[in-house]
Amino acid sequence: MACLTLNAQADDTLKIATIDMQQLFKEYHRTNDAQKQINVERARIQKENNERLARIRELDTELQNMRKQLDDPSISDSKKQTVYRDWQMKQNEGIALDRERREFLQRRNQALNEKMVQRMKGILEEIRKLGEEQAKAEDYDYVFDKSGLSTSQVPFLLYTKDATDITPDLLKVLNKDAPAEEVTGSSEDPELSAPE
Repeated sequence: MACLTLNAQADDTLKIATIDMQQLFKEYHRTNDAQKQINVERARIQKENNERLARIRELDTELQNMRKQLDDPSISDSKKQTVYRDWQMKQNEGIALDRERREFLQRRNQALNEKMVQRMKGILEEIRKLGEEQAKAEDYDYVFDKSGLSTSQVPFLLYTKDATDITPDLLKVLNKDAPAEEVTGSSEDPELSAPE
């Protein structure tokens, strides 16, 4: 009986709204801008990596040619010793270049991932603050994220009766300053994704 009384009181006094944080994140023009910048940086990293790989491949070709000289029975022993020393130096150079390339790739990707996480947090915080402002302005008691999932991947909000979804209103406010050529829609690349 106490539950019925509590529910009846809640229906009379509580004003509840829902938002879809994932939709807001995906359709916010700043998310798409951030994704484009991330893609440009990722392409720059890949270009630099490809240039380094090209140099390593050149060295590999030189090493193969030197190996052929070493296997050639018509070349004198003194010449073979010189070629062998050069081959060892080039091999060591190739190993060092490849190690440096891998470290470069790891450092740059890690820095890019950290930058991406910071941007995502900033965008999500901006969306959260806007949702909070709108909730206060419209005098909502509670605003729930209907896209939120529990640790077992079950939605936190299984059912809402008469709750107002303020997602479309928030999306309009978020995208009011979007460039004219931007078409709001889902982010092209899933790299930046809202936490689940």
